[in-house]
Order: sequence, then C-alpha cells, then structure tokens
Amino acid sequence: MQSLNQLLLAINGQRLQGDFDQSIANIVFDSRKAKADTIFVCIVGSQANGHLYVEQAYAQGCRAFVTQEKVQLAADACVLEVKNTSLALAQLACAFYGNPSKELKLVGVTGTNGKTTTATLLHDLFSALGYKAGLLSTVVNKIEQQAIVSTHTTPDPVSLNALLRQMVSAGCTHCFMEVSSHAIDQQRIGGLYFTAAGFTNITHDHLDYHHTFAEYLKVKKAFFDGLDHSAFALVNADDRNGMVMLQNTKAQKLTYALRTPADYKGKIIENSLSGLVLQINGQEVHTRLVGAFNAANLLLVYGLAVGLGEAPMDVLRVISQLTHVAGRFEYVKSPKGITAIIDYAHTPDALENVLATIAAFRKGATKVLTVVGCGGDRDKEKRPKMAAIAAAKSNQLILTSDNPRSEDPQQILRDMEAGLDAEAALTALSIVDRQQAIKMAIMLAQPGDIILVAGKGHETYQEINGVKTDFDDVAITQTLFNQLDK
Repeated sequence: MQSLNQLLLAINGQRLQGDFDQSIANIVFDSRKAKADTIFVCIVGSQANGHLYVEQAYAQGCRAFVTQEKVQLAADACVLEVKNTSLALAQLACAFYGNPSKELKLVGVTGTNGKTTTATLLHDLFSALGYKAGLLSTVVNKIEQQAIVSTHTTPDPVSLNALLRQMVSAGCTHCFMEVSSHAIDQQRIGGLYFTAAGFTNITHDHLDYHHTFAEYLKVKKAFFDGLDHSAFALVNADDRNGMVMLQNTKAQKLTYALRTPADYKGKIIENSLSGLVLQINGQEVHTRLVGAFNAANLLLVYGLAVGLGEAPMDVLRVISQLTHVAGRFEYVKSPKGITAIIDYAHTPDALENVLATIAAFRKGATKVLTVVGCGGDRDKEKRPKMAAIAAAKSNQLILTSDNPRSEDPQQILRDMEAGLDAEAALTALSIVDRQQAIKMAIMLAQPGDIILVAGKGHETYQEINGVKTDFDDVAITQTLFNQLDK
C-alpha cells in the first residue's frame, strides 16, 4: 500500500475534489479492475475512452481517479485532472514501484528492423560476461534466464515497471529493452531513466497507426529527444535518418556504420551460411550470425557494450560465440538437401535485406522460393511493395496468409498481387492456407534450393477472426520436410 498523496507528487495536475489522504494498493487503467484501494487512470485510447467508465469504477468501490476530461462523480471521489493521462499513468507506475529504472543500466533499442535481435544479443552477451541481466522483447521477457511470456513489444507502464522491479530484486544490473514506436507515442516509457539508446534503422512500417512516414520518424526521434545528458545515444550512420535522431538529444552522440565514417566502424570480410567474418574498429571477429543486416546489428551490440564500459576484446570474444535469435534467419534443412530459412521479415526493407542475403549464398542453378504474406488490420500500403520485392528477388513466389486477423485473407492477397507486374503475376501462386503454401514450396523445390518462409518468424500462432491457433513456421516446415522426403 502506498500513500495517494505521496504518489501524486510524481505528476502535475489539479486536485478537483476529494480527500487524498488514503492508501493505494494498485494502479489500474482498465475499469474492470478498478475497486477499493486502487487508482483508476482514465486513458483515451484508440479503442476505448476510460472517462466513459468512471461511474462503473466508482460503483465497484474505486475512489481515486486521474482524468484529462471533465467527469461527474460523488464528492467522496478523489479526482486529479492532468493534461495527459497516458503520461501520468507512466509516471505513477514509476513512482509506485520505486523508480526501478534508476537502479539498473537500462538500454533501449528502437528502429524498424533489428530491435529484437539487438536487444536479445545484448542480453546474451552481458549474461556471458557474468552479469545478471533482464530482457524486454517481442519474443520473450527474461529476468536473468527465467522466461516470461511477452504480449507486446513494449509492455504497458504498470507491467513494465513491475518487471523492472522484479529484475532489481533478482539482482539484475542491466536491462535491454525493445522500444516500439507505439510505446513511445503512448507514453509507455514515460518516466524511465535510460542509460543508453540505440537506433537500428527506419523504413516503411506501422503507417496504419502513424499515418505518415514523417509522423513515424517524429515519434522515433522523440525517444532520443527525451534522453538525459548522462545517457549516450548510438545511431546507425548508414541510415539517412540516423543523424536526425541526434538533432535535439541531450545525450552523448555516437555513431556506428558499415559504409560511412563512424565512431564504431565495421567491415564485412566474409558472409556465408556458416556465419560472418567482420572487422570492427580494426579487429577481426568470426561470428555465427549471417547477413549484412546482422553485421549492422552486431556493430550496434558492440558499440553499446563498449559504451557501457566493457573491454572491447572481451566484447569481441563473446560476440564470436553468440547464436541466432529465434525466428531471425533461422534455418531448417531437409534430408534431401533443401534449405528453409524462417525469418520475421514483415516489412519491405526487412524482406529485401533477407532476400539479398540469400542471393549472396546462391550457387549455380540454386533457386529461391519465397512464401510470404501480410498481416490483417495493419498497414495496407506495404502489401504490394512486399509482393513486388519478393517477386523480383525470387525464382518462385507463393503469397499466403500471415495473421489475417479480422480481414478477408483473399483480399489481403489481392492487395499484394496488385504489386506484381504482368510477368510476375503469371508465375506467382496465391494459397490462402499457410501450411499448404509451405508444402507447395517444398514440393516445387529441388535439392540445393532455398525456401524463405517470411513474416511470422518466432510467432507460434495464426490469428484468424480473433481466434489464435497453434502455428509455428519452424515446426511445420520441419514436419513437412520429414513427411515429403519419405
């Protein structure tokens, strides 16, 4: 239990009514969870407006409310009015859990592609260096090696601060965290103290939410604008918007790059299915990860680790031992010599990068067969672009479902087909059933060929009409390989 008066010191607002001398056991933003001893923060979201449920919350026993709109409640209800309840929720959550981010070296990684890989590799690297570390990612959250199911790239502020407090209690000294554009815009990271921030890249994505690329860029930049002077920011100088992130930050400004001058300079010496050989600031390192995109991710990992005070040679030693992240260029081989690569690539840029990496490994008559779809209820503009990229870089394109959600999967495929030119449209196949699409690719492939199954990566479900059913690209591909090779 915490004093409501004490908690409210964390936010600026106008006390409209009520006796604020009460104790609070929990902070909630879902009216169904509001009851006695809770404070209900009324969030104005895309799906619902919490202000419409204040009477319901009051009837359930709640007597403390934070609002940004006028509400009518009985005189015994405490009402604090603020400018932005989303920010107030984050600030209250930080205060309620004792500002755990101040007790950790919290590192945020943002960008369109590479966030999960970079954050996960950092967690693995610091664990290998002997630290107790936490991870907050799309795939999984971890307190040391204890895995906790992840439901969002960045959790809501209350869940987020609760996890950070658990990490501190478990003795963690570091936490590596994906920071999504949604989380920045919705103030989920409000009030957190970041030691460092990394930027991977920014390409076409999430325009269903941000509407324009300019707005998407502005939101990403806001993360760096909010850093303290004691933090450092490390951005990709090869991305033309990397320096934009640094324009107004108070943090120390650092860069990394493969193609341009930078504080952390990398060069690809070798790139094959067995791994990368990189030169980083003049030192050569062999790694198990594959592709130019992973070279950039590893360079960011190196720069952040050294920036956090680790010895460069120790960092390089551990980098040489790191392995791929689940669903990121994860490959399965069939008994008769077909290679399937499963990757989360779900944006035009990510798909192009993965296919470019595969192209570098092709030998002789090797064909590339791509199975790809686009998610429903998401950015529709990228659908034709992804189909066009896949068609141009593959010998055979198979369009299929990828979490159609509430949309008609056939319409999603038609949206993708619109990106194909006349020649590509003649050879591309559209198969709604994702398992049948993967099966078709395997049946068409010959020994030595490469199949890319793109879009879902680590996900182990398929969401159709609001229902999630088990669907794991890696497991299904392996099963089909075994069945069809008999």
